[in-house]
Amino acid sequence: MSRDLHRYYLSLAADTDERVLPAPDRLRRSADRWARRRAAITVLAAAGLVAGTVAGSRLVLAAGPGPDPVPPPAGTPTPRPSAATPSVAPSPTPPPPVGRTSGSRSPVVTTTPPAAATPTRIPDRAFFVLPAANDAGTGNYFGPGPVLPVLCGATPGDERVVAQRARSLPYRRAGAPPDEVPSGNYRHSITIYRSGGAGAALAELRAAVRACPEQPARGTPPATVRQRLLPDTGYGDESVLFETRTPYRDANGDPSGGDEVHLVRAVRSGDVVTVLWEQGWESTSTQRAQFDADGRRAVEAVRRWLD
Repeated sequence: MSRDLHRYYLSLAADTDERVLPAPDRLRRSADRWARRRAAITVLAAAGLVAGTVAGSRLVLAAGPGPDPVPPPAGTPTPRPSAATPSVAPSPTPPPPVGRTSGSRSPVVTTTPPAAATPTRIPDRAFFVLPAANDAGTGNYFGPGPVLPVLCGATPGDERVVAQRARSLPYRRAGAPPDEVPSGNYRHSITIYRSGGAGAALAELRAAVRACPEQPARGTPPATVRQRLLPDTGYGDESVLFETRTPYRDANGDPSGGDEVHLVRAVRSGDVVTVLWEQGWESTSTQRAQFDADGRRAVEAVRRWLD
């Protein structure tokens, strides 16, 4: 060993001998203090980090939404959605249940039946048929002609007519001999009016009868025919009944005493009016019972047709 190395060892030994190593329990206490100090420092650092995060959040919320983003420079291509990412349409909101009542299991459907349309033509079946006992065997004849007696020139409801048919129907009273001439003749008509026109036509007919209590009768020598309203109920929706009276005449046309009486009944069924005008036959007068019975048959035939 060299002399210099030996001197270095001696110097190191001298320094070491002067330092006294601490006892083991003292070293343990010192290590525990450093461990507690490091734990406290770690807790304080974590608390400071949490406090900083909360404070930053409050500042962001108080500041509100930031300024609008700066648009990209002109000419910058706009990114398009990738074809691999399908766009999801919002689900449609289901409509609320319609027509469902509390506690019901199926929708309640309320339907209003359509109103019956007013006919525009009049078939043969709309006219009544005479019973066999009253059939004169002459048939009935459809054709033009008046449907009401002359009432001082009045024409009730003519401007509201949609369609009209009329026939002549000779009849025989029950029990009359089969070879006898007819007992009378009906002028039977059915008229369709525009909506509301049938009621107006009957009102005008009543007014015309009242306004024409009498007028000159046709024929020679001159005579007077009188008209008057009679009470009437129980036929259709409403009805008008009136009579015409003309003095009887002999073969020479002279008054022979008494009056030839004929009845006229107009019955409304909705927008349809049927008129039964008994005209007599060779100076016969109307028999009320027969006339009323045939009037009911006429109304019933119209009802069946309209239904």
